[in-house]
Amino acid sequence: MTNREFPLAETSLPSELTVSIIIPAYNEAGTISQLLRYLHQHLAAEPRPELVVVDGSSTDGTPHLARQAGATVLASPRKGRAAQLNYGARQASGELLYFLHADSYPPPGFLADLQRAVAQGYPAGCYRLAFDHGHWFLRLSAWCTRLPFTAVRFGDQSLFVRRTLFEQIGGYREDLLLLEDQDIVGRLRARAPFRLLPGVVTTSARKYLANGVFRLQGLFALIAGLYYLGVPQPTLVRFYRRLIRLGKL
Repeated sequence: MTNREFPLAETSLPSELTVSIIIPAYNEAGTISQLLRYLHQHLAAEPRPELVVVDGSSTDGTPHLARQAGATVLASPRKGRAAQLNYGARQASGELLYFLHADSYPPPGFLADLQRAVAQGYPAGCYRLAFDHGHWFLRLSAWCTRLPFTAVRFGDQSLFVRRTLFEQIGGYREDLLLLEDQDIVGRLRARAPFRLLPGVVTTSARKYLANGVFRLQGLFALIAGLYYLGVPQPTLVRFYRRLIRLGKL
């Protein structure tokens, strides 16, 4: 399929697609309630999207807190971000899927941004990134996400995609426990126009603070480089688990 199958002026699109917000979670008791309250607050004046939390066998009460905060909670048969996201997409009802991390906050008005992008002929896309900490190197790293390269597309930036396109490319690759976000963005960009939205998703810097900003960025760069060189996932996962604190693979 070529990009011509998703022209840049899709006048036949419905004015408002139904939306499912899909949040993978594992031991996110400290973040999930606040995120869901934020989403409810900023969706109050919008057609209500579906809020789906896909839990990967949390042991800290995450599912209970998510239900209390008004989300539909699914127990994923498999732990792992790609597997949880695919499971959530299969169970969700929306025509537009919006994948969001449990510690990441889209900007106010994000639902209108997504609808507008799809109406303009972009069936997939993401936001730029910002961190909730002012360290200069984190600001620099976040600035780089405005560049038009798949190598600077990360799951923290969130991802919207029309269900039809998501199904056509086969969803996330569940054999990838690392870099599944860059893989799917690369495949999406090869199939259809991809929109980098001008706003930012603000994500937690907690992992950087726990590991050291420069140390963690260096480790991430090394893992990404090894991934692109074809190093097998089991090796990358062992490396990640051994060296990175607060990792949840």
